[in-house]
Amino acid sequence: MPTDPPATMGQDLSQSYRGLLTERIARQLEHDIRSGDVKPGVKLPSERELAVQFGASRNVVREVLRRLEAQHLIEVAPGRGSFVREQSSRHARHYDALYRAGRPTVRQLIEARIPLEVEIVGLATERASEAELAVIEQANVALLKATDVVDKAHADLDFHDAIAQASGNPVLRIMLSSISGMMFEMMLRSHSDPSIGEPGVPHHAEIFEAIAARDAGRAREYMREHLTLGLRTYGKDLDVSVDVMARQHIETLLSQTTTRA
Repeated sequence: MPTDPPATMGQDLSQSYRGLLTERIARQLEHDIRSGDVKPGVKLPSERELAVQFGASRNVVREVLRRLEAQHLIEVAPGRGSFVREQSSRHARHYDALYRAGRPTVRQLIEARIPLEVEIVGLATERASEAELAVIEQANVALLKATDVVDKAHADLDFHDAIAQASGNPVLRIMLSSISGMMFEMMLRSHSDPSIGEPGVPHHAEIFEAIAARDAGRAREYMREHLTLGLRTYGKDLDVSVDVMARQHIETLLSQTTTRA
């Protein structure tokens, strides 16, 4: 059973493999906990057992457990192990679980993002401080510099969150944050698909330039075009649930990364 990619792979490729493997394992355990398949109070298998179960190194498993702990899904008791916590509406990404229960498709997520983020970018254009503009620009630079698909997806999410912060409306930012998990999964797909770079479509640089120029009309238009691109490029994935699309795509990326070894 494979653990980490072979030592002959380059550092970037190895990092990409670990990142994708971490995403796959974290998603599976998170699903098992949120769906109730693993009940509150249950002790998770040890790091060694999880590593064997998922074909991963213990370093990857530790990263997964740290993430689940940060999401308040598990409690790590030193010397005793990791235990599933009781879930309530106070816990992180509660709404994410409610959305996923309805098995939303990629198309439905895009349809929800368009009105929400078009309004957010319009307000951000009118209200962003110089410091907030700098944060948006830094997120775009981080995305341009990223070479790994997971890092690109994180930077992409940071860019959209920075715009939401600059909108000055905490309700809109929370609304966007509530779908950020599904957005991230779409972004993994987007940043490994060459067709997403369709010529003539405004992307982050153009959106940022419109915000910085205080041109709300152009910023709204650019954001709408940017998000609508997915309706033309996702093909058969459009009407597949976000969960299924993400799981299948992560498996494909892992397979491709291993093949390139």
